[in-house]
Amino acid sequence: MTTETHLPTETTTYVGRPRFEGANIRTWIGFKHFTYLMEEGVLQYLRDRDLGPTKLYRDFGLGVEFVDSSIQLPNTIDLDDEVKVQVTRDERKLGWAFSVRMTVDRGDGPITVLNGKTRVQLIHEVDTTPRSSVPETVAEAVSEITSLDTTGPQTLAQLKSEDPNAFLWSWRIPYFYCHYSLRLQHSGYVRAVEEVVDRFLFDRGLAIEEVLAERGWIPVVSRSRITLLEDALMGETLHTVMRVDEVIKDVMYPAKIDMYVERGGTLFHTATASVVHGYAVSRGTEAGTLATFDDETRTKLLGGR
Repeated sequence: MTTETHLPTETTTYVGRPRFEGANIRTWIGFKHFTYLMEEGVLQYLRDRDLGPTKLYRDFGLGVEFVDSSIQLPNTIDLDDEVKVQVTRDERKLGWAFSVRMTVDRGDGPITVLNGKTRVQLIHEVDTTPRSSVPETVAEAVSEITSLDTTGPQTLAQLKSEDPNAFLWSWRIPYFYCHYSLRLQHSGYVRAVEEVVDRFLFDRGLAIEEVLAERGWIPVVSRSRITLLEDALMGETLHTVMRVDEVIKDVMYPAKIDMYVERGGTLFHTATASVVHGYAVSRGTEAGTLATFDDETRTKLLGGR
């Protein structure tokens, strides 16, 4: 008889619906709620194997941390869709890495709405008293979030002067974006990515409410990736930098987003993200299609370049 020392690789299927909160324009669901459903699917995978977050925390003193996520969104989710989330552990990678496929069925068979990958690390939580030692099945995912990035700006002054065309937003990390009484969690970063885009567009003269009213355009995301590099702690100030350097085929623009905290005068790079944005037409016969940027929109996105 052999003892299993690795998390199984069979697929778990989770079925859920997007939250009402996510339908900001018409009944289409925004990208962060795709990510929330992906997280729920992975948590269900763990619960099905008696490794839910509560058990991991109470029994072994471990916190579940989503440290990397990458998603492609080929189709939309509507508010009343029932979403099937299929999660499989990727055995080719160390730790707990997962492949995720999300589908909806509106009567003509399944439509893929998300293809994604995500990775979970288990973090030793300092304010717990574990009941048991960590089994081998769990130990493979135990690690700390440690940044290997020493190439970026080292001070806030350097960050502000490095790229004058970048947009900088500094904000205090609230407790309701955190978990385990300490850290900014993955979904908090997802919210920050959504908000910095909103603030960037306002700063560039493309306020979402104005573009929606005047043109019937709304921002849409086709790809997103978020990688955690270092702990960002409740109450710290997170310096969030967004850069747009190109427009692709006049229908989309990739943005690079980096986040830092300052401790003792030194910056620590806590996360990096990328997101590919475009605009969808929200009304009329072309509703749901991609809008084509005009010269004014393209110039504003690129900061006048």
